[in-house]
Amino acid sequence: MAPIERIADKLEKPALDDRSYRVIRLPNNLEALLVHDPETDKASASVNVNVGSFSDADDMPGMAHAVEHLLFMGTEKYPVENDYNQYLSAHSGYSNAYTSATETNYFFEVAASSFQGSTEGPTASSLYGALDRFAQFFIAPLFLSSTLDRELKAVDSENKKNLQSDGWRLSQLRKSLSSPKHPYHHFSTGNLQTLRDEPRERGVDIRDEFIQFHQKHYSANRMKLVVLGREKLDELETWVGDLFAGVVNKDLPRNRWDGTQPYSEKELLTQVFAKPVMDTRLLDIYFPYQDEEEMYETQPSRYLSHLIGHEGPGSILAYIKAKGWANGLSAGVAPVCPGSAFFTISIKLTEDGLKHYQEVVKVVFQYISLIKEEKPQQWIVDEVRGMTEVDFKFREKTPATSFTSRLSSIMQHPLPREWLLSGTSVIRKFDSQALTQALSFIRPDNYRLTLVSQTFPGDWDQKEKWYGTEYRVEAIPSDFQASIRQAAESTAESRIPDLHLPHKNEFIPTKLTVDKREGLEPLKAPKLIRNDEKVRIWWKKDDRFWVPKGNVYVTLRNPLSKATPETAVKSNLYCELVKDALVEYSYDAEIAGLAYQLSSFSMGIDIDVGGYSDKMAVLLEKVLVSMRDLEVKPDRFKIVKERVLRGLRNWDFQQPYRQVGDFTRWLGSEKGWINEQYLAELIPLNPEDIASFYPQLLRQMHIEFLAHGNFHKEDAFRMTDLVESILRPRTLPKSQWQIRRNLLLPPGSDFTYRRTLGDPANVNHCIEYYLYVGSLADQVLRAKLLLLGQMTEEIGFDQLRTKEQLGYIVFTGAKYAATIMGYRVIIQSERPTEYLEERVNAFLVLFGSKLESMNQDELEGHKKSLINKRLEKVKNLDQESERFWNHISGEYFNFTQNETDAANIRPLTKQDMIDFFHHYIHPTSPSRAKLSVHMIAQSSPKALAGNISAEEQKEKLVGVLSKYLTSVGIDTHADKLSKRFEPVDVAGGDQAAIISAISSYLKEEAGVPQESITAVMEQGQQLLGTVLPSLGIEVKVEEADLPPAPKVKETTVIGDVFDYKSRLGVSEGPRPVRDLREYEEVEAKL
Repeated sequence: MAPIERIADKLEKPALDDRSYRVIRLPNNLEALLVHDPETDKASASVNVNVGSFSDADDMPGMAHAVEHLLFMGTEKYPVENDYNQYLSAHSGYSNAYTSATETNYFFEVAASSFQGSTEGPTASSLYGALDRFAQFFIAPLFLSSTLDRELKAVDSENKKNLQSDGWRLSQLRKSLSSPKHPYHHFSTGNLQTLRDEPRERGVDIRDEFIQFHQKHYSANRMKLVVLGREKLDELETWVGDLFAGVVNKDLPRNRWDGTQPYSEKELLTQVFAKPVMDTRLLDIYFPYQDEEEMYETQPSRYLSHLIGHEGPGSILAYIKAKGWANGLSAGVAPVCPGSAFFTISIKLTEDGLKHYQEVVKVVFQYISLIKEEKPQQWIVDEVRGMTEVDFKFREKTPATSFTSRLSSIMQHPLPREWLLSGTSVIRKFDSQALTQALSFIRPDNYRLTLVSQTFPGDWDQKEKWYGTEYRVEAIPSDFQASIRQAAESTAESRIPDLHLPHKNEFIPTKLTVDKREGLEPLKAPKLIRNDEKVRIWWKKDDRFWVPKGNVYVTLRNPLSKATPETAVKSNLYCELVKDALVEYSYDAEIAGLAYQLSSFSMGIDIDVGGYSDKMAVLLEKVLVSMRDLEVKPDRFKIVKERVLRGLRNWDFQQPYRQVGDFTRWLGSEKGWINEQYLAELIPLNPEDIASFYPQLLRQMHIEFLAHGNFHKEDAFRMTDLVESILRPRTLPKSQWQIRRNLLLPPGSDFTYRRTLGDPANVNHCIEYYLYVGSLADQVLRAKLLLLGQMTEEIGFDQLRTKEQLGYIVFTGAKYAATIMGYRVIIQSERPTEYLEERVNAFLVLFGSKLESMNQDELEGHKKSLINKRLEKVKNLDQESERFWNHISGEYFNFTQNETDAANIRPLTKQDMIDFFHHYIHPTSPSRAKLSVHMIAQSSPKALAGNISAEEQKEKLVGVLSKYLTSVGIDTHADKLSKRFEPVDVAGGDQAAIISAISSYLKEEAGVPQESITAVMEQGQQLLGTVLPSLGIEVKVEEADLPPAPKVKETTVIGDVFDYKSRLGVSEGPRPVRDLREYEEVEAKL
């Protein structure tokens, strides 16, 4: 066998990167990047395969996506379908995958092993075991018949989850309206119709199709592998060489589509009007553009996006925002595939902007003429290039799977292997000719417009095939096109005088030095350097990452911010108006790596500033002054209020699983509000309301301040002084501080709250099944809850999603509120919520039996896996800052919470968990306390099927079954099959009688042997689960093979929420786990 080829081992990397790298090529032409990280606590690997939805057969859209799902379901070496996920779960890991147009990306992570050449061999490493299982996906997957229908249902459920998502709907509309000759036109996700039902009707063996797709497109030379672990590079190289040698190399060419483009002349110079689900107004301009993957040194599109997407003075956005036409603008390249790309400009329009969308388009083309008028500006490229170099130099580590997944995708591009880490991140040179060529694509005869609005023009005359999006498409009117051409040819004399190129950016950081001290043990908590009645300052100089960055968090504590729904809405509007006023100023800071956030929450107003520390105080000061001196202009108030109003109205159109948690939190909080209450208070507000309200927010407060990063103690004091000197607030006495409390569910209680979804077209129900456990302050109880979450994670997913196919969205685990905690299960499904509740009860009983029979090794494996997760290191400065601030804002100040958790998990016994489970979790426990929130869809199977009679339902079912039986090689006589169905109550969903009729037909009429009948019926029953709902028939689920659900006490339905809350007790407020004086420091140590 040929030796492994070493391609590169000196990769350009960030200044503080302590990893070592090696790029190798196996004899089968599989290329791999090996990464040795001696400090990582997570090992990871990713394989990127150069095949995606563009390679789907035209008559089976979604094939690449389905194959991605099916690879997880067993291999010849590891035939148990969930062996891979069980292994990962037992080693603190997880996995995922995605399918894009030209790639399928698989990745996992596990706890990093301390194994370094142990005499036990490589099997002592959790990474080796995971890699061994992972490699088999690409060597010998089984495509098990028993899992086929289940995974296709998972694909179908994933698609249904997205049916009401505007992002998916508008993306598919763009594809469906592109040239049918280009694979961009494909429907990429797939569903049961395209992947199972229609192919079977054509007599296609779908399992064979998926196997053939894998055999045709999965080749070693099309795969890029990234492996990250603690092991030395030589060790990783040996493992990869051994484990991936069996991947067959078919010497396939790289996928390209050079012969055609997504937009032909027919699609250009057209405007598409699309109706969204949510109240959204967008103007998108798409320019067919060059493929830049060979232009990694110059990246000319970044010059265009920097100028067109700029938000500072003189920009497109600054002008159309001042006119009241827009709220936001973004621009950039969108690669399609090798050989094709779009340059896109997307503008968020106001109501007035919708009326003037043609004027907005002309402004865009006038600005493009301005860019083209002057030769490419080297100082602009140098400025952007300088920031790319700074950002790469001080780039910090990211989570293991993010790194491996991203890099395996990057490896598909033609970059010098020494530049894999820096490649597209860094601009390396100025090329005037390349910039001029890039601009040549941005012209008035090479574009398509899309206008998205719920109201304009109102006469949509078509529906997109896959998502049902209403739209209309037409040629650009000749007078409009003439004015666009005129705008594109405008000169300095005829152009809008307010438009000009950006000025030099004063926020570019210049002080990038870090006072690094060697040999320091990183502190586990910030120091409290001031603590009086006005201010509490927390500070920690970065002693772990040594980057010239920092994060500042400020809470202006004032109970007025969310005292009522009215004050909550006013506080939110105030923050939005301040941010609106700062857009032009703050944009320079943003592109120079410095950003801020301003928001209201239950305790007051939060200000967060993060990025390079050099100019941070300058930005903080500007934010504070803008807060103090805000002028509430009526025109901007109207636009911002309308934007907030749309956001609240759109809330009802989110995915149900994203809504359900808000109701659970509301029902568990002493003081809390929901969307409809905010909406009622927002509508009557006027500018004077905000102008008179916000001074009250700033008049009196307590200031909580954290400075973490490249700051000395004096920097923290100076920035806090800015807050005090600019806002000049009165002190808020501690006696007036808001105390956060939660409502307590009494032992033995069982409540259900039902809510109808606001989106009439959403077919998905959702349930959050919540069990109250106890106080967040109870550390031992918290450890038991965490361990329960670990134990049920894999089995919950496997049982509820994989085996029972309840829905694509399934979550199990711990849920935390301000002062209490509990265990929750979330399922989004087409099944009724009462049925979902029953299946959760059955799952919990099933888990209880598994817990009783769990051996000591399994228990210790779960504990070890959980402890590894709890002790996982922070990867970068932002993660550590966020952790500190969460402990401060949560008011428990338990900065070593993870270590406390680990210490309390270690001694837990099986009996501890059994007692905990039977007290708090088991469905028949007399002491458990439960709250279920049911989100109920308005759409039903009957509504979806339309007005169809019982006879028609039976006739259509027999027709589908006839086609199915024919597709599996059984001669079918429709008349005889229909006769078998005469006594069957098809409309009533009598599945047992339907199955009996099919079975008797096969045995008595078709003469099929019993062993064949069993195989046919297994797939036939799965088919019924889809066909019956599509005919408007409520399915009566056969539960013979499902874990039985226990009989439980009757639930109390919550009708009057006020009455429900008034009957419940409240928790204690949060209290520090340690005396805060223990954190105090008088003298700085750095």
